[in-house]
Amino acid sequence: MYQPFNLSGRSAVITGGNGGIGLGMARALLASGASVAIWGSNPDKTEAARAKLAQECGDDQRVHAFVCDVSDERAVNDTFAASVAALGKVDACFANAGVSSKGTPLVEMELDEFRRVQRVNVEGVFLTFRAAARHMIERGEGGSLIATASTAAVEGAARNSHYGASKGAVTSMVRALAVELARHRIRVNSILPGWIVTDMTERSVNNEKFAAAVLPRIPARRWGEIDDFGGIAVYLASDASSYATGEQFMIDGGYTKF
Repeated sequence: MYQPFNLSGRSAVITGGNGGIGLGMARALLASGASVAIWGSNPDKTEAARAKLAQECGDDQRVHAFVCDVSDERAVNDTFAASVAALGKVDACFANAGVSSKGTPLVEMELDEFRRVQRVNVEGVFLTFRAAARHMIERGEGGSLIATASTAAVEGAARNSHYGASKGAVTSMVRALAVELARHRIRVNSILPGWIVTDMTERSVNNEKFAAAVLPRIPARRWGEIDDFGGIAVYLASDASSYATGEQFMIDGGYTKF
């Protein structure tokens, strides 16, 4: 029987899995039978998310949570090792953790602000993927690496040049790693969300002037929701995507096409 989306026996790490898009991904992976380890930088928020996910899936043993700053090399290595110990293995790794920008014009931007965004959004993906790739290569059974980028990687994001730069770097990294790691049967892809309702975007989407300007440019005529990322997460963690690598998956309601 063809059941490519059955993730029973599979396991995944989701950085930034304690809220927003990462939480939506974790929820879908669990519903498809996987075990997950969510990472977050806020201890209380991360534990609350773990408890919520465990309650929803009805199996406390399949949900693990760890506190980690993905821009800290030692923390990432230690937390990935702890995740492997808890899960037994990691088949899919979602480098989803990221920070937003402050909407600062280029001429007013401080170097520290530019570097703050790169540390988490670029270096965090590098460190997470490096730890995951080392584990997957050592196991010799392949795997799937998925990075959350943004439509800002492919559009002109005014006052967000540092954020756009970070997400463009992630998509380039993904393409390079897709070629490099294919010999190890490791697939590497990126997801580019459009305007999604999360804590990070709450101020923008609730601004009437902003909504009036942006919503008409979204063919789907609505903001995205975190559960809109469940399907792509399950697909990329499953055998259904066994021949898909180096790709950018736009989940934006048609925003970049209109």
